[in-house]
Amino acid sequence: MSPIYLLIAIYTMTVVALSIYGSNNLLFAYLHSKRKKEKPPDTPSSYPAVTIQLPVYNEFYVVERLIRKVADMDYPIEKLEIQVLDDSTDETTEIIQGCINELGSRGLNIHLLRRPTREGYKAGALQEGLKHAQGEFIAIFDADFLPDPDFLKKCIPYFSDPTVGMVQTRWGHINEDYSLLTRALSIGIDGHFQIEQSTRYSAGLFFNFNGTAGIWRRKCIEDSGGWQADTLAEDLDLSYRAQLQGWRMIFLDDVVSPAEVPVQINAFKRQQFRWAKGSIQCAKKLLPEVAKSDASVFRKIETLLHLTYYSVHPMMVVLLLLSLPLITFSNTIFSYFKFLAFGTLGPLVMYTLSQMELYENWWRRLVYLPMLTVLGIGISASSTIAVVEALLNRKGAFLRTPKFGIERRADRWDTKKYRLSFPFTTILELSLGIYALAALYISITTGSYFLVPFLVLYALGYFYIAGLTVLHSL
Repeated sequence: MSPIYLLIAIYTMTVVALSIYGSNNLLFAYLHSKRKKEKPPDTPSSYPAVTIQLPVYNEFYVVERLIRKVADMDYPIEKLEIQVLDDSTDETTEIIQGCINELGSRGLNIHLLRRPTREGYKAGALQEGLKHAQGEFIAIFDADFLPDPDFLKKCIPYFSDPTVGMVQTRWGHINEDYSLLTRALSIGIDGHFQIEQSTRYSAGLFFNFNGTAGIWRRKCIEDSGGWQADTLAEDLDLSYRAQLQGWRMIFLDDVVSPAEVPVQINAFKRQQFRWAKGSIQCAKKLLPEVAKSDASVFRKIETLLHLTYYSVHPMMVVLLLLSLPLITFSNTIFSYFKFLAFGTLGPLVMYTLSQMELYENWWRRLVYLPMLTVLGIGISASSTIAVVEALLNRKGAFLRTPKFGIERRADRWDTKKYRLSFPFTTILELSLGIYALAALYISITTGSYFLVPFLVLYALGYFYIAGLTVLHSL
């Protein structure tokens, strides 16, 4: 096979694959419209013992806010335990100890647990805390979350079904109005929870605990092999192992747990890098087990798409890199892919639907939807590196997403510690942006107008991410 036909074959397979992932969002939008709301269970006559685990690592700006919010939980005090699982190496520990001394004197059962090493990162901390936990149920909150006082009383009744192993709630946003970045990211979070997670649950598909703002039945964790640190997505890993063991999981879209949206682009890229690498690691670990299970073919296909979703990022990069040599060879080949562009509507429909369901002024919020598309393209460079590292079995540290305690537009993060420095992936993003401009110029001069809108988005995405990274790194 000549090199040019090989490139055409690779391009064709990539376009088809991306079309499948995009069209799956349209399927979810359809299934979501057919879902039936689950009837809330009756309030129990007595509440079970619950341990709330707060895994933290250097959370100077938000840890006190979290602890005091959890301490106000409306739940029988004799049935409530709070564990602060602290791996910090800075003043965070002193703040935690001060809070514990005060709250403990008021009769709250709250403990500080510290480990000699940070082995296993978050998964290791959760597993260690489980050894000392007194509760039958384990609620988990990351440092930037602010759960409502009635969180436990709304969620615990669903465990009256002994087959239910986990209840996940929807994330809200503390600081969505802070910047253009946070507004766009908030739409992305809404789409994931209100449409994707809700639909996976209602359609009986595998879905996952999101690492926070959820409750586990302790027996479910233990029966499923506990928290394991062999991937960077310990939440996704345990969720699938539990469901393969036969445990049910429930998603509640009407229970909202507000959290801080990343305000520094470097923090967002780090978060996405960890999620991308972790999900591909889970795909390698779990897909063989799912394939051997008695799940339906449809459920297995959706699992494949779910666990490998971050592979869309390297595929996007491949399409860009191949566009330039293929344009110079023959611009007519792109006419055959026009019908596959339908798949690009999938994410837009899903995110639009989430805004329509959640907000009365949803049409005003859609002005930020194009920025979400630009962000998705722009982070494809760093996410591609994450996917490649996972495929090559390269280990890596669990790098947390820094939080700055940003709640109001007047708050500043750029003068605080935990700010991330300039990442060298920015050079790659700039290079891809220049490449996209070159391809755009040639596509216009050769009449390949079908590619123009896509190449414009590529250029905008890479230059915006690179420019914002430089700005946020100064």
